[in-house]
Amino acid sequence: MNHPHLEEFRATLSHPLDDFQVAGCEAVEDGHGVLVCAPTGAGKTIVGEFAVSLALSQGTKCFYTTPIKALSNQKYHDLVAEHGEQAVGLLTGDVSINGGADIVVMTTEVLRNMIYADSSALHRLSHVVMDEIHFLADASRGAVWEEVILNLDESVSIIGLSATVSNSEEFGDWLSTVRGDTKIIVTEHRPVPLDQWMLLGRKIFPLFEPSSGGQVNSELARRIARLEAGSADEGRDDYKSGKGFRARARHNGREPRDDRPSRSGAPRPQDRYHPLGRPEVLKILQGQNMLPAITFIFSRAGCDGALYQCLRSRMTLTSEEEAEEIKAIVDAGVEGIPEDDLQILNFRQWRQALSRGFAAHHAGMLPAFRHIVEDLFVKGLVRAVFATETLALGINMPARTVVLEKLIKFNGEAHVDLTPGQYTQLTGRAGRRGIDTIGNAVVMWAPAMDPRQVAGLASTRTYPLISTFEPGYNMAINLLGMLGYQDSLRLLEKSFAQFQADDSVVEESRQIERAEHRVNDLRGQLDELLRLLAPPVPDDDDATDMLLDYIDLRRELTEEERKSNEAKSHERSKEVVKILGKLQVGDVIALAGKKHPTLAVVATPANQTADPRPWITTETGWSGRIDASGIQNPPIVIGHMKLPRSVQKNPRRNAKFVQDQFRRQHFDRPKRMKVKPRSRPNPQVGVLRDAIRLHPVHEWPATDREQLAALAQKLARRERDLKKLTTAVERATDTLGKTFERIVDLLAQMDYVEFEGVGEDRTPVITDEGERLALIHNECDLLVAQCLKRRVWDDLDPAELAGVVSMCSFENRKETSGAPDAATDRMADAMNATLRIHEELTTDERLHNLPLTRQPEAGFALALHQWAAGAPLGYCMSAAAESGAELTPGDFVRQCRQAIDLLQQVAKTAYTDEVKANARRAVDAIQRGVVAIGA
Repeated sequence: MNHPHLEEFRATLSHPLDDFQVAGCEAVEDGHGVLVCAPTGAGKTIVGEFAVSLALSQGTKCFYTTPIKALSNQKYHDLVAEHGEQAVGLLTGDVSINGGADIVVMTTEVLRNMIYADSSALHRLSHVVMDEIHFLADASRGAVWEEVILNLDESVSIIGLSATVSNSEEFGDWLSTVRGDTKIIVTEHRPVPLDQWMLLGRKIFPLFEPSSGGQVNSELARRIARLEAGSADEGRDDYKSGKGFRARARHNGREPRDDRPSRSGAPRPQDRYHPLGRPEVLKILQGQNMLPAITFIFSRAGCDGALYQCLRSRMTLTSEEEAEEIKAIVDAGVEGIPEDDLQILNFRQWRQALSRGFAAHHAGMLPAFRHIVEDLFVKGLVRAVFATETLALGINMPARTVVLEKLIKFNGEAHVDLTPGQYTQLTGRAGRRGIDTIGNAVVMWAPAMDPRQVAGLASTRTYPLISTFEPGYNMAINLLGMLGYQDSLRLLEKSFAQFQADDSVVEESRQIERAEHRVNDLRGQLDELLRLLAPPVPDDDDATDMLLDYIDLRRELTEEERKSNEAKSHERSKEVVKILGKLQVGDVIALAGKKHPTLAVVATPANQTADPRPWITTETGWSGRIDASGIQNPPIVIGHMKLPRSVQKNPRRNAKFVQDQFRRQHFDRPKRMKVKPRSRPNPQVGVLRDAIRLHPVHEWPATDREQLAALAQKLARRERDLKKLTTAVERATDTLGKTFERIVDLLAQMDYVEFEGVGEDRTPVITDEGERLALIHNECDLLVAQCLKRRVWDDLDPAELAGVVSMCSFENRKETSGAPDAATDRMADAMNATLRIHEELTTDERLHNLPLTRQPEAGFALALHQWAAGAPLGYCMSAAAESGAELTPGDFVRQCRQAIDLLQQVAKTAYTDEVKANARRAVDAIQRGVVAIGA
């Protein structure tokens, strides 16, 4: 078939197309859907750009979707440079530019919302480019990609651009099933080859033996083995020559640990390894012509620490002319940010680091600062960037070299090894097409790092794409509105999640076979041990079943005792809440301490809520609110102290007055504080204990019985595991459909849908309340809808509304010792009402066997209220810390923008004009200073 437009397109390019690019473009021009899987930097976006060009030539529309706003902004500017401002638009939620253009760049969520709203912008749409389509596996946002793929009109061609995934055939088969004929194009070829290196000491070694087909460099392996063996001669030579580790550490700008030699003259084994300082690593890379470089460090604090380590050194990677150019770009980029805010952001120090050629890049930075770093790095003015892995997931910011300091990262729960996919994603940034002939991936050796493990990561180029799709409340309402009940169920059956679930039954069946084999083996072992150890049992009884019955009783007893302990803890908490709720200003109380009770006076009375939280000042000078969750033993009122109004009005500022009063007045301090929970005894515990004592197995010799019990417990666990697997297989093919049915039942209970007809003809119809829910796109969508429906946010001014709404958009990365607080009584009432509605909602979700809506978090509420009320950045950051939220400036801006997004939805869905107006005013109030700049 001829491809005339491809020939025209090729004529506009400055470089020839690779074979996979030609195949992708031809498939697009032939009218097929396309899935292109290629390594980072291979040039797969050229296929998406061809789809844009083809749509323009045909007089149709093309949407270009990306997973993150930064990538959307970058792609928008690229397409404007190619096609002009009139032809290209940008929609990211924060920014709306020329949204009616024939070519519009947008985040995937924007397209999803357009589809559900049946937007007129979808008319004449012929192509959708889904860049980074492997984001479909993202745990929090992946479902959006499937919603778009499943709901786009079948006349639209989807061009999916993905990193190389190991199950591309499976993904492509699914796309063909739901979208029609889809061409799958896979390449593992990198136009800029990637060399793998390991930095050992001050020398960079090739990771692989030349022309060995992937064998680890023998010299590298030998040197590592010598290091790990800790050769005394090598250590002694280093020490005598002045190259010892103390001298090395000083040279790196760090105070060394005590590494004095042992009596033999060699350093002690535990002191032999000191990692090189970042400035020294950069000097080594500079000497090897390996700059510019991105060093991936898996923590924000680590990136900032690396930057300041370089700043403290004498290293400069720029000329005087370059430094002046950098400063001019930086100053232009921060124009509009108040000077006070810049001081809080350590601007001058940061600007100095940039002017010397190095920078940090992570999500905790101000967006405007990140954009400046990206711009300077792309221009070649910054030569070294210390970044978290978020840099590898989006913007086009390649380097000549990528450095990995560690192959372990914290995943939010534990420190885990990098996967081959993560390693590939990170090192894929190395090698700039059209600039470099070779890219470099450098891993810094550390003790216990096996070069064969690194070689395995470097040799594995793919990772599996696993769907995270499952229906939610907003999705259910929108599907019902678009398709109706039965067609919605059929669409869920077509999801990639269901496709994989059905296919996974084979693997789960294999797991069942293995589990059955383990159970049978254990049962055989137990039968054999019973013959050796168990006393004779009556002929009509089975010793194995008797023992398993005995084990079940013991497990039930353990569970009932756990429930009893929880009940005691609950009763103790109720007692604490009761006492806190009765406290009055001036009451002197004793709080249980580690050794002795601590005395405190109540400065602000308790709130009359489920969690009273009075404000106290202790005899040691600490001042703040206390809540029941942090108190094990109920406080005891031991006296009264007269407090002036100034203390009541500002207890923290007047804490010293209270300290002085405690020194002057005498209060009888209780010697010890114990509490006896009033919970009723659990009768089931006694029943089970009696049943265990009377059980025949309990009469067996204790040593033999416990040996048998240990094996029987293992068998019982394996049988429970087998039952779970069997249940999972039974439900594998209809999990999504049943979840959807339960969601609809809950929505009907809450009046968001109502059923018409009876029996099998009964169908759900969306109510007015449901129409509002359809417009709320938030993780806590049903909670937000319930709060609006029950009018608990109606009496708030704009700043109060902003703070309360943030409870449904804020997620705390790291908690501090502070406690959430409200700016006003109205705000406190609304926050408590929101928590109460959430508790009611999760109770209903448990009854319907649905995933629980995330707990609202109040740690950002006070800070956002103050920001919306006009307070400066430093004050608001302090308010966040006092409320238990540890935020960087970048976190602060991101949380503000997430709250803006939700407030804009509230402005469309609230039940009164006043709330709608206040939501719009809140948005305007938040969009200032650092929040408004560098979006």
